[in-house]
Amino acid sequence: MPGIRKLNVPKGQIIFQRGQACPGFVVLKEGTIKVTLAGPSGREVVLYRVRSGEICLQTLSCLINGEPYGAEGVAETEIAGELVPANEFHKKFADDAEFRDRIMASVATRFAEYQRLVEEVALTSFDARLAKVLLRMAGSGDFVATTHSALAAETASGRAYVTRRLAEFAKSGLVEQEEDGIALRNRKRLEQLAAGER
Repeated sequence: MPGIRKLNVPKGQIIFQRGQACPGFVVLKEGTIKVTLAGPSGREVVLYRVRSGEICLQTLSCLINGEPYGAEGVAETEIAGELVPANEFHKKFADDAEFRDRIMASVATRFAEYQRLVEEVALTSFDARLAKVLLRMAGSGDFVATTHSALAAETASGRAYVTRRLAEFAKSGLVEQEEDGIALRNRKRLEQLAAGER
Protein backbone atom coordinates (compact mmCIF):
# COMPACT_ATOMS: atom_id res chain seq x y z
CA MET A 1 0.00 0.00 0.00
CA PRO A 2 1.25 3.53 -0.76
CA GLY A 3 2.22 5.70 2.17
CA ILE A 4 3.42 2.86 4.37
CA ARG A 5 6.73 3.61 6.04
CA LYS A 6 9.20 1.46 7.91
CA LEU A 7 9.21 1.76 11.67
CA ASN A 8 12.44 1.09 13.60
CA VAL A 9 12.49 2.18 17.24
CA PRO A 10 15.24 1.63 19.83
CA LYS A 11 14.53 0.06 23.21
CA GLY A 12 13.17 2.54 25.75
CA GLN A 13 11.82 5.10 23.27
CA ILE A 14 8.27 6.39 23.72
CA ILE A 15 6.18 5.44 20.69
CA PHE A 16 3.00 7.25 21.71
CA GLN A 17 1.77 9.11 24.78
CA ARG A 18 -1.46 10.32 26.34
CA GLY A 19 -3.08 13.19 24.42
CA GLN A 20 -1.10 12.55 21.21
CA ALA A 21 -2.92 12.15 17.89
CA CYS A 22 -2.55 8.73 16.26
CA PRO A 23 -0.40 8.88 13.09
CA GLY A 24 -1.50 5.47 11.83
CA PHE A 25 -1.73 1.74 12.39
CA VAL A 26 1.42 -0.08 13.55
CA VAL A 27 2.10 -3.49 12.04
CA LEU A 28 4.64 -4.90 14.49
CA LYS A 29 7.07 -7.43 13.03
CA GLU A 30 9.72 -7.67 15.76
CA GLY A 31 9.92 -6.69 19.39
CA THR A 32 7.51 -5.71 22.18
CA ILE A 33 5.61 -2.53 22.99
CA LYS A 34 4.57 -2.03 26.63
CA VAL A 35 1.35 -0.03 27.04
CA THR A 36 0.83 1.69 30.40
CA LEU A 37 -1.67 4.01 32.01
CA ALA A 38 -0.64 6.61 34.60
CA GLY A 39 -2.90 8.39 37.08
CA PRO A 40 -2.64 12.01 38.28
CA SER A 41 -0.58 10.79 41.25
CA GLY A 42 2.00 9.31 38.88
CA ARG A 43 1.02 5.75 39.80
CA GLU A 44 1.27 3.51 36.75
CA VAL A 45 -0.24 0.22 35.64
CA VAL A 46 0.78 -2.01 32.72
CA LEU A 47 -2.31 -2.57 30.58
CA TYR A 48 -0.84 -5.03 28.08
CA ARG A 49 2.06 -5.74 25.75
CA VAL A 50 1.97 -5.79 21.96
CA ARG A 51 4.09 -8.40 20.19
CA SER A 52 4.59 -9.39 16.55
CA GLY A 53 1.26 -10.09 14.85
CA GLU A 54 -0.79 -8.44 17.63
CA ILE A 55 -2.63 -5.14 17.63
CA CYS A 56 -2.62 -2.24 20.05
CA LEU A 57 -6.15 -1.50 21.29
CA GLN A 58 -5.15 2.07 22.10
CA THR A 59 -4.10 2.66 18.49
CA LEU A 60 -7.19 0.94 17.07
CA SER A 61 -9.48 2.95 19.34
CA CYS A 62 -7.79 6.20 18.30
CA LEU A 63 -8.12 5.35 14.60
CA ILE A 64 -11.74 4.22 14.82
CA ASN A 65 -12.96 7.02 17.10
CA GLY A 66 -10.66 9.78 15.89
CA GLU A 67 -9.51 10.51 19.43
CA PRO A 68 -6.02 11.02 20.90
CA TYR A 69 -4.16 8.32 22.79
CA GLY A 70 -5.27 7.70 26.38
CA ALA A 71 -2.17 5.77 27.45
CA GLU A 72 1.56 5.52 26.76
CA GLY A 73 3.39 3.00 24.59
CA VAL A 74 7.11 2.38 25.04
CA ALA A 75 9.45 0.11 23.08
CA GLU A 76 10.22 -2.53 25.69
CA THR A 77 12.72 -4.01 23.26
CA GLU A 78 14.07 -2.75 19.96
CA ILE A 79 11.15 -2.91 17.55
CA ALA A 80 10.70 -3.13 13.80
CA GLY A 81 7.54 -2.89 11.75
CA GLU A 82 5.51 -0.66 9.48
CA LEU A 83 3.29 2.37 10.02
CA VAL A 84 0.15 2.38 7.88
CA PRO A 85 -1.25 5.95 7.59
CA ALA A 86 -4.74 6.44 9.03
CA ASN A 87 -6.45 6.94 5.65
CA GLU A 88 -4.85 3.77 4.24
CA PHE A 89 -5.87 1.83 7.34
CA HIS A 90 -9.51 2.93 7.00
CA LYS A 91 -9.56 1.98 3.32
CA LYS A 92 -8.05 -1.45 3.98
CA PHE A 93 -10.35 -2.05 6.95
CA ALA A 94 -13.39 -1.25 4.77
CA ASP A 95 -12.32 -3.13 1.62
CA ASP A 96 -10.26 -6.12 2.80
CA ALA A 97 -12.40 -8.72 4.61
CA GLU A 98 -9.39 -10.88 5.55
CA PHE A 99 -7.60 -7.88 7.10
CA ARG A 100 -10.77 -6.86 8.95
CA ASP A 101 -11.25 -10.41 10.29
CA ARG A 102 -7.66 -10.48 11.59
CA ILE A 103 -8.19 -7.16 13.34
CA MET A 104 -11.43 -8.32 14.97
CA ALA A 105 -9.87 -11.61 16.10
CA SER A 106 -7.02 -9.62 17.68
CA VAL A 107 -9.53 -7.34 19.40
CA ALA A 108 -11.28 -10.39 20.90
CA THR A 109 -7.95 -11.74 22.18
CA ARG A 110 -6.98 -8.37 23.66
CA PHE A 111 -10.39 -8.03 25.32
CA ALA A 112 -9.88 -11.41 26.99
CA GLU A 113 -6.54 -10.12 28.32
CA TYR A 114 -8.27 -7.04 29.75
CA GLN A 115 -10.81 -9.29 31.43
CA ARG A 116 -8.01 -11.34 32.99
CA LEU A 117 -6.34 -8.14 34.23
CA VAL A 118 -9.57 -6.97 35.88
CA GLU A 119 -10.11 -10.42 37.42
CA GLU A 120 -6.58 -10.50 38.79
CA VAL A 121 -6.79 -7.03 40.33
CA ALA A 122 -10.29 -7.52 41.72
CA LEU A 123 -10.32 -11.20 42.65
CA THR A 124 -6.72 -12.34 43.18
CA SER A 125 -4.67 -11.68 46.31
CA PHE A 126 -1.79 -9.26 45.93
CA ASP A 127 0.77 -11.90 46.99
CA ALA A 128 -0.46 -14.18 44.19
CA ARG A 129 -0.17 -11.35 41.66
CA LEU A 130 3.31 -10.44 42.86
CA ALA A 131 4.47 -14.08 42.74
CA LYS A 132 3.09 -14.46 39.18
CA VAL A 133 4.88 -11.33 38.00
CA LEU A 134 8.19 -12.36 39.58
CA LEU A 135 7.98 -15.82 37.98
CA ARG A 136 7.03 -14.40 34.58
CA MET A 137 9.82 -11.83 34.62
CA ALA A 138 12.39 -14.39 35.77
CA GLY A 139 11.47 -16.82 32.98
CA SER A 140 13.52 -19.97 33.41
CA GLY A 141 16.07 -18.16 35.59
CA ASP A 142 16.13 -17.21 39.25
CA PHE A 143 16.78 -13.48 39.00
CA VAL A 144 14.62 -10.49 38.07
CA ALA A 145 16.44 -7.29 37.11
CA THR A 146 13.73 -4.81 38.07
CA THR A 147 12.72 -2.04 40.46
CA HIS A 148 9.95 -1.80 43.02
CA SER A 149 8.32 0.89 40.86
CA ALA A 150 8.29 -1.43 37.84
CA LEU A 151 6.77 -4.22 39.93
CA ALA A 152 4.11 -1.80 41.18
CA ALA A 153 3.15 -1.02 37.57
CA GLU A 154 3.05 -4.73 36.70
CA THR A 155 0.83 -5.56 39.70
CA ALA A 156 -1.44 -2.49 39.56
CA SER A 157 -0.42 -1.36 43.03
CA GLY A 158 1.67 1.24 44.84
CA ARG A 159 5.46 1.09 45.16
CA ALA A 160 5.38 1.32 48.96
CA TYR A 161 3.06 -1.69 49.17
CA VAL A 162 5.30 -3.70 46.82
CA THR A 163 8.29 -2.84 49.04
CA ARG A 164 6.45 -4.05 52.16
CA ARG A 165 5.33 -7.32 50.56
CA LEU A 166 8.78 -8.01 49.13
CA ALA A 167 10.22 -7.53 52.61
CA GLU A 168 7.75 -10.17 53.86
CA PHE A 169 8.67 -12.46 50.95
CA ALA A 170 12.33 -12.04 51.93
CA LYS A 171 11.60 -12.83 55.59
CA SER A 172 9.86 -16.02 54.47
CA GLY A 173 12.85 -17.04 52.35
CA LEU A 174 11.00 -16.67 49.04
CA VAL A 175 13.23 -13.96 47.59
CA GLU A 176 16.36 -12.01 48.34
CA GLN A 177 16.53 -8.35 47.46
CA GLU A 178 19.76 -7.38 45.76
CA GLU A 179 21.10 -4.05 44.57
CA ASP A 180 20.17 -4.61 40.93
CA GLY A 181 17.03 -6.73 41.32
CA ILE A 182 15.43 -9.65 43.09
CA ALA A 183 16.72 -13.21 43.39
CA LEU A 184 14.14 -15.99 43.63
CA ARG A 185 15.07 -18.33 46.50
CA ASN A 186 12.02 -20.61 46.67
CA ARG A 187 10.50 -20.99 43.21
CA LYS A 188 8.24 -23.86 44.27
CA ARG A 189 6.58 -21.82 47.02
CA LEU A 190 6.24 -18.82 44.68
CA GLU A 191 4.50 -21.09 42.16
CA GLN A 192 2.14 -22.25 44.91
CA LEU A 193 1.38 -18.64 45.85
CA ALA A 194 0.83 -17.72 42.20
CA ALA A 195 -1.68 -20.58 41.92
CA GLY A 196 -3.60 -19.21 44.90
CA GLU A 197 -2.40 -21.77 47.45
CA ARG A 198 -1.92 -20.49 50.99
